[in-house]
Amino acid sequence: MARTPQGNPRPAEKPRFTRSQSPRPPFRRAKGPVDERWIWGVHAVAAALGNPKRKLLRKLATETGIEKLREAGAPAASLADLVAVENEAIAALLPPMSVHQGVAVLAEPLEDLDAADIVAAGEGPILVLDQVTDPQNVGAILRSARALAAAGVIVQDRHSPPMAGACAKAATGAVETVPVARVVNIAQALDMLIELGVTPIGLDARASTDLRSAFAGAGRIAIVLGAEDKGLRDKVRATCTHLAAIPIASAAESLNVSVSAAIALYEARLCA
Repeated sequence: MARTPQGNPRPAEKPRFTRSQSPRPPFRRAKGPVDERWIWGVHAVAAALGNPKRKLLRKLATETGIEKLREAGAPAASLADLVAVENEAIAALLPPMSVHQGVAVLAEPLEDLDAADIVAAGEGPILVLDQVTDPQNVGAILRSARALAAAGVIVQDRHSPPMAGACAKAATGAVETVPVARVVNIAQALDMLIELGVTPIGLDARASTDLRSAFAGAGRIAIVLGAEDKGLRDKVRATCTHLAAIPIASAAESLNVSVSAAIALYEARLCA
C-alpha cells in the first residue's frame, strides 16, 4: 500500500475521467438551423400527445419529464413509445435557453385552415393578427383565445411564427385546440369575413370609440390586432368596419398586443 512520507497510508484516489472516458459524454448542439417543428414544455407536449389530429415523428422525455406528462394528463397509451433521454439530449435539438422541462416532440403541422373554416369553428369572436410576429405574444393570444371562447385565430402566413416551439410553449397546449388559419392577405381575409356576416373591428389607440361602444350591436365580430411596434397597416385599418381603442392611463404608451387581445375578448363576452 502506498504511504505518505510520514508513514501513513495514502488515501485511495477517486477515478478520474477524461472527456473521452466519461460515462456521460457531453451532447453537442446539432449544426445547422433548428427544426421549427419541435414542440417542448410539459403542457404543450401533453396536449400534442392527446391530439389525434397531430402526427408525431419523435417523442423524447427524461424520466422526470415522463412523470410530469402523466401528471399533466397525457394519455397513457401515448407514453408507451416515448424515447427516454437525458436533459442534454433534448436541449441539443432546441434553440438555446429553451425551457423544455424534460420533454419534446417533433410534430408535423396541423391541417391548413382558411378564414371560412374559422367562422364555422364556433360562435365566439374571431381574432385576426396583422403581422404579429413574436412567438411569445402569439402563444399568449392563443391561450387567451382558448380561455375566453374565441372561435379561432387568423394570421398572415409569411409574417407569423410557426405554431410550435416558443409559441406552443407559451400557449400551454392551446395550439392543439384553438383553430388557426394562415392566410396570404389579411385585408382579403377581412373582406371574406364581411361577406360571411362578421364585423371586423380593429384595435387602434387613435380611435375615438371604446371597445364596448364598438362591440354593442355589431353582431358576430372579428377583433383585428396589429404588429407589436407598428399597429395595423393602412390597408387592414381601412378594411375594418370599425376602429376602437382601449382607454389607458396617459402615462402609458401602449399595451402589449397579447394583453390587448385578452381585454378585447373579455369585453366581447360582456357585450354578447
